[in-house]
Amino acid sequence: MAVSIVIGGQYGSEGKGKVAYLWAEKIGATAVVRVGGANSGHTVYSKDNNKYAMRMLPTASIQGNMTAVLPAGSYIDIPVLLEEIKATGIERDNLKIDPNAMIILEKHKQEEQSRSMQERIGSTLSGTGAAVIDRAARSDDVIFAGDVPELAPFIDDTKEYLRNLLKQGKHIVIEGTQGYGLSNYHTREYPYATSRDTTAAGFLAETGLSPFDVDHIVMTIRAFPIRVAGNSGTFAEEIDWKQVSKESGSKEYFEEKTTVTHRVRRVARFTPDIVKEAILVNRPDVIVLNHLDYIDISHQNVKKLSHKQEEFLARVEKEIGRKISYCGTGTMNLIEMGADI
Repeated sequence: MAVSIVIGGQYGSEGKGKVAYLWAEKIGATAVVRVGGANSGHTVYSKDNNKYAMRMLPTASIQGNMTAVLPAGSYIDIPVLLEEIKATGIERDNLKIDPNAMIILEKHKQEEQSRSMQERIGSTLSGTGAAVIDRAARSDDVIFAGDVPELAPFIDDTKEYLRNLLKQGKHIVIEGTQGYGLSNYHTREYPYATSRDTTAAGFLAETGLSPFDVDHIVMTIRAFPIRVAGNSGTFAEEIDWKQVSKESGSKEYFEEKTTVTHRVRRVARFTPDIVKEAILVNRPDVIVLNHLDYIDISHQNVKKLSHKQEEFLARVEKEIGRKISYCGTGTMNLIEMGADI
């Protein structure tokens, strides 16, 4: 068992990209896997403080010493992928794409737009959902990665590649997308959901590995959960970024925008219900609480929690009935909270 799966425990944007990067570094991963489509962006900063917003490649691939894998369950936007390959400078031998990964076509994006999915359910209009539908319908015009000449240098049987790594005792990190609350199967907010399952089991199935391979499930949550802009579902205790900025002690207003659509995210106070359900379904052995700098901006990117942050942490642990393993107070830091891992 040498597989770790990084998942989100709320409605996305919980800091999975940062956590996947740092966890892969911590355990010395040989391969990092990104599942899903181009409908979510994971932000990460390199060691020289360059910012990357990744929609296709796993965040840890920018480290240069790990192989990036896009498995059979991936939905690939070719222009986005090629741009990320260029931006990261990833070497040919460090990227493997399964021939059964599906290609997102322009028609998929147009179909989502024609169905007013952004207005109706807050879709990012990336075409991922329409591509999932085409795949499930066994449409005649589906195109797979193995059919695309531009991707030929990267095509490989990723199931066999990952299995061989495990036989050698190597470590693999699977970087999940979105959050548990957006699972097409398990959300209580349908149709305000993504097009796929967003549980650890769902991500594992898209990768082609066995449950017996899994060593760690790392669940990320955030101090102030978010949902995408617009009509994206009900949101308990919703507030606004002006209130978050004020309560953090910041002298300046701040807000978050989605990586894909660049629209201002909805934000709310922490509530435990969705997190407790995510714990029930995913059974994480590691829980990371991010965005504690929104509780106290004076301790942003600081390696020690302030009293105000400690009080919030204690409240969260009491409400979800679990200890927090790591806390994040900024862009690329995690504070270990007595975790035994």
